[in-house]
Amino acid sequence: GERPPSSPADGVPRRQRQSMRVVCNPTCGAASRLASWSTTTWRDGARVSRRTKVIPRVRTREKEDQQGATTSGGLLGGGLPFSTSGALDAAASAVIEASKGTEDVRIDGPENDGKTLVSIDESREGVVDREDGLPATYDRIAIQRYWDGRPGELRKRWGEFVRLNVPFLTRIAGILLSGASLADESGPLSRQARKIMETLGPTYIKMGQMLSVRPDVLPEDARDELAVLQDSVKPFSSETAREVVERSLGVPIEDVFSSFSKEPIAAASLAQVHRATLASTGQEVAVKVQRPDIISTVSKDLYVLRRAAEVYQGIMDRFAPQQRTDYVGLLNEWAVGFYTELDFMNEAANQIKMRDLLRGAGVDDVYIPEVYLEHCSRYLLVTEWVEGKKLTECDPDEVNELVAIGQEAFLTQLLQLGFFHCDPHPGNLMKLHDESKGKLALIDFGLMASLNQEEMDTLVSSIVHLSNKDYAKLTEDFVKLDILPADCDRQKVLPLMDKALSPFIKGGGATKYKDEVLKIYEGAGGLQSMTSDFVTVMNDIPFSIPPYFALLGRAVATLEGIALVGDPNYRIVMESYPFVSRRLLSDDRPAFQQALTEILYSSPSSSSSSPSRGQRLAVLLNAAQGIVAETDSFVDLDTLPEGSLSTKDSVSLFFGEKASGLRNSLKPEVSILLLALLLDSDIALLLSLSFRSRTRPTFC
Repeated sequence: GERPPSSPADGVPRRQRQSMRVVCNPTCGAASRLASWSTTTWRDGARVSRRTKVIPRVRTREKEDQQGATTSGGLLGGGLPFSTSGALDAAASAVIEASKGTEDVRIDGPENDGKTLVSIDESREGVVDREDGLPATYDRIAIQRYWDGRPGELRKRWGEFVRLNVPFLTRIAGILLSGASLADESGPLSRQARKIMETLGPTYIKMGQMLSVRPDVLPEDARDELAVLQDSVKPFSSETAREVVERSLGVPIEDVFSSFSKEPIAAASLAQVHRATLASTGQEVAVKVQRPDIISTVSKDLYVLRRAAEVYQGIMDRFAPQQRTDYVGLLNEWAVGFYTELDFMNEAANQIKMRDLLRGAGVDDVYIPEVYLEHCSRYLLVTEWVEGKKLTECDPDEVNELVAIGQEAFLTQLLQLGFFHCDPHPGNLMKLHDESKGKLALIDFGLMASLNQEEMDTLVSSIVHLSNKDYAKLTEDFVKLDILPADCDRQKVLPLMDKALSPFIKGGGATKYKDEVLKIYEGAGGLQSMTSDFVTVMNDIPFSIPPYFALLGRAVATLEGIALVGDPNYRIVMESYPFVSRRLLSDDRPAFQQALTEILYSSPSSSSSSPSRGQRLAVLLNAAQGIVAETDSFVDLDTLPEGSLSTKDSVSLFFGEKASGLRNSLKPEVSILLLALLLDSDIALLLSLSFRSRTRPTFC
């Protein structure tokens, strides 16, 4: 049949088209614009017109929004920024803009010219896929050249994206305009969303998988629906899988594998896994086989998402011009990473590197399967088979235990090794049956990221300052991380950071964060005060989310989502503080020396008096052992926690290998600090005798 028009105005008689333009004029109410959208739908290439029943309600609600406004200058030039009209104004603009110009405007791919954290093995740069001519690593120019030779395919894919998503967005708008709750419709909505993702393919399935592990973002029935995407992706035929394997190996499959499972053990969005046995050694292995033509599909989707990001960027530039977040840049970073996941040789290199690094760092509870590199290719990854149970199959107590192990491993990767796993979703974490290898297996290294030492130092500093509620220092960290510009107005930033970040520290994910924010404003001017702060943030504070943060945010959000399943009150920042404290004790880097100085000498928050340095030192030593005193969910630097270390254990830790950085940082004042710490005379005598009986410590 005839292709559906790419915008509501296409294929409409001139007179009706003029009328539609009036309805969709930006000066009109958002609700009216949404209502006009809902009057026309497309089915199987034919236009089917119908009248909406929500128009009277639309006008009434829009009037209520305008009457309830307490400030001017909102999204509609008179309504609250938080009003339904304001939100739907932006949504309507997005839908309208998204469907314009798809026939005539060239669709450009995400750029990769700026800074990226994505880890790409040097040997893979410049490699071109031998089958279809697409590069192994993301190269916008090379990919654009490829699609320029296939005119119309990108526009066709964009049209499919719009055709499937506009009815879904319209349905959501209708629910909101009718006064109903999205939570009441979360089951049907998530089912529709899942079907759209499955129809659109791997790129969108990956997005659904990420959302399925966020109990703070989606209700349980919605998560259950999207969780289907984790392991229930339809597999491709075993015959096709064998063809891919033999084409990659260049020999009959029996020459390499004495057995090869007829059906896949698991099927995912990018590949499926078969169980096999190596003919040469009898070793059982997991054979990850890439879906045929997946690189072509994904590269097209990245172009489509680039267009969607441009539309959203335009909306934000219009309604919040002071905000400097480069949403197109965020998409670019995600695109580079997602495309890189399709190169299994790069994944093999990542897995080998991580296996070696974690071993060297002494992380023994996490096991990474061995890679059989001689059998790997662009489309094929062969690794050691491990027996275990996925986190989705574990009870909450098991999840809590394994999350603690996974968290330690992730923080080691992020803050010590500078090489971290970006996709730690439940399908990539397994409770091992054979605990002689470790307790937790980590798999799927297609997307890894790298940090330099300065970035790691700043992240450590940020966690220290956030945990200690030192927002003045945290502001400077944000400047270094490019979240805030160097010339930002600190006087406006600091009070808003307190309101925005204090609820975050308390944990519990997005749902509890919202509740905590509302509590803050209940006694501080209510909605009017909240609106004023919102306007200040949007108009006066030019914050941004650096594009390279896309991967870091994805990893942290995924890990937090898993932890919230086992512990609804999980606090990712405070749970990270003991690890950070151990880093401060063991490393004498200048950045860490600065952080130690701030902890030991900064004034107590409750007074202007000088802090007790011995007490601060004891608090830090306890924090390194996971014993942390808190005041209103923040670290209390001036109170020894309950169950704290004995003086003897504190001294032992201070003189141990794990505190070498602390001792080197405090050489000039070690004697003074020890005298402050040694309140027990027996311990002082013991220490004195030990000094006389051995060589003078190097730190004194």
